[in-house]
Amino acid sequence: MSFFNMSKTATSVALLLLSATALQAQQKQAPQPKWLFGASAAANFNFFQGTTQMLNASVTTPTAFHKGNGIRPYASLLAEFHPNKVLGAMLNVAYDNRGGEFNTVTAPCDCPADLKTNLSYVNIEPSLRLAPFASSFYVFAGPVIGLNVSNKFTYEQEKQTTKTGEWSDTKKTVVSAQAGMGMDFDLSAPASNVKTILSPFVSFQSNLGRDPRATESWSVYTVRAGLAYKFGRISKGSKSTATVNTAVVVTTPAVVAAKAITLNIQTPAPSTVTVKVKETFPFRNSVFFNMGSSDIPARYTQLSTSQAAAFREGQLQELQPTDLSNGRSSRQLAVYHHILNILGDRLRSNPAATIKLTGASEKNPVEGKLMADNISGYLVNNYGINPSRITTAGRDRPLIPSEQPGAVNDIALLREGDRRVDIESASPEMLMQVGGAKFLKPVQLVENEQKANNVIFTVQGATETLKSWSVDITDSKAVPQHYGPYTATQASIPVKTILGKNLSGEYNITMNGTRNDGTAVQQKDHFSILKSEIIQQEGLRYSILFDFDQSKSIAAYEKFLTDVVTPLIPANGKVIIHGHTDVIGEELYNQNLSKERADGAQRIIEKALSARGTKGVTFQTTAYGEDGAKAPFENNLPEERFYNRTVVIDIFPGK
Repeated sequence: MSFFNMSKTATSVALLLLSATALQAQQKQAPQPKWLFGASAAANFNFFQGTTQMLNASVTTPTAFHKGNGIRPYASLLAEFHPNKVLGAMLNVAYDNRGGEFNTVTAPCDCPADLKTNLSYVNIEPSLRLAPFASSFYVFAGPVIGLNVSNKFTYEQEKQTTKTGEWSDTKKTVVSAQAGMGMDFDLSAPASNVKTILSPFVSFQSNLGRDPRATESWSVYTVRAGLAYKFGRISKGSKSTATVNTAVVVTTPAVVAAKAITLNIQTPAPSTVTVKVKETFPFRNSVFFNMGSSDIPARYTQLSTSQAAAFREGQLQELQPTDLSNGRSSRQLAVYHHILNILGDRLRSNPAATIKLTGASEKNPVEGKLMADNISGYLVNNYGINPSRITTAGRDRPLIPSEQPGAVNDIALLREGDRRVDIESASPEMLMQVGGAKFLKPVQLVENEQKANNVIFTVQGATETLKSWSVDITDSKAVPQHYGPYTATQASIPVKTILGKNLSGEYNITMNGTRNDGTAVQQKDHFSILKSEIIQQEGLRYSILFDFDQSKSIAAYEKFLTDVVTPLIPANGKVIIHGHTDVIGEELYNQNLSKERADGAQRIIEKALSARGTKGVTFQTTAYGEDGAKAPFENNLPEERFYNRTVVIDIFPGK
């Protein structure tokens, strides 16, 4: 059965339980026995990950195996204790088979090779049981202690004798965890004190601590789906009351009070600052690949041959993505995701330039090279670049990796960042040297940031309570203005629209709304506004990038900050420095790391300003750590996390 079908089967059981929960969650559970005993049977949907190659002292496969899956049986004897309808405890003593088959690999002889394993345990599984709705639906979680009873393997390679044996360095005991949910269906007669219960259940068995061996990195996680059969007796004094009710209870609908409607008015400050920022955006010289795929990710813009012929890097200076909800992040990532086209245009414009592409895939240099070859193929086929100008190579880890030996936290995010193709070139036309690290030459983006010069009307509760609302405004001469209708919570009207030719004004406002039930609601208020003075200011923005968990590498940028950034700072100017990190690691550690980065940049700039004799410069330096609200980028993609390892420097004139 394929990975998709296996996951689909387990997911279907989970959805069935959730559907039943929706129907039964509000039904009170009939009295149940305090103790239940029984047995369960299930299918283990096992998934392998990691690396295994040395099976034992006498068998080492020529090619490493990484991922695999399999469906194997699970059976248990169980006991449950229910002191009340919500809390309880469960204990399973089980036979647990975690076997399966690794994905086929190709040996150096160009022969397919397969590896199967029969890995089984006797488990002790205590769990806390919770029925959150006091109904037949329940969730459970707890540790899993596994005692190994079988560790056989079978290795098959075309044109070779099949090899069987036992895994070496097998852990006798493994400790992991599980969480799951189930639903109790009472099969017994309503009035019976002896209860027979059938419970479908699903659970997730974590791979945390589930490494079968003390060597290599093979780990197993499991999705389990099955049925439990349980029985027990209700104690005297708790006789079942799950009989048909003969009394008719008449209920009347409760009168729900309408949600209060509140009108708020926000007027702009007398001065509106329009900031025009020219930003030099450095390109990280990496293309990040999705886990499990060597294809160029779809988020990177790939052009057809005809589109590539018309593409020029300069077009990106004014690039505006469709969605600018994330502002700077969206705009810059839209440029960065053209990195393959930027390479193609530069190679085409500089026929003597060459590049090296080095792909890294965890413990699989062959796949790393394939990733690099796919980028090379795009440049050759779509931009007509001579293949001799592009060198490709593969590694199991990047030259500067994020995952360090002994790392245990955020491993998945670290490995996403290490699964990439790095771009190198000795040609200055292709790369710009910044300190000790090579990055692609930056682009300069011009972005306007302007505070809204509007009056903002907010009607709290409008979307929940009102069909629509509008506002009527009158000035001191009783001249009326009408705006609306609106259905959202907020409406914005430009100051110049309300003032007309006036420089200022005092206004009375009436908000008229229609509730969902057709009744009217009205609120009154007043406000005053002035025609705003617009202050224009131009600034420059530079960013420097850091490798994972590094702050001392600020020294590598000393020449860049001294020779490029500092000469642009005028006397009596203002420098705003923000330090950031990605979300990997502890929050407090990241806060301190971003402070070291920002403070280091300020010290270098202050020293350079002093040497130049530039006076009167003020600094505003802030460390934001991993704060997502302040971060330049999101943290969903590896490239976003890399760009969040940054110090951003804004330069403004003094006035």
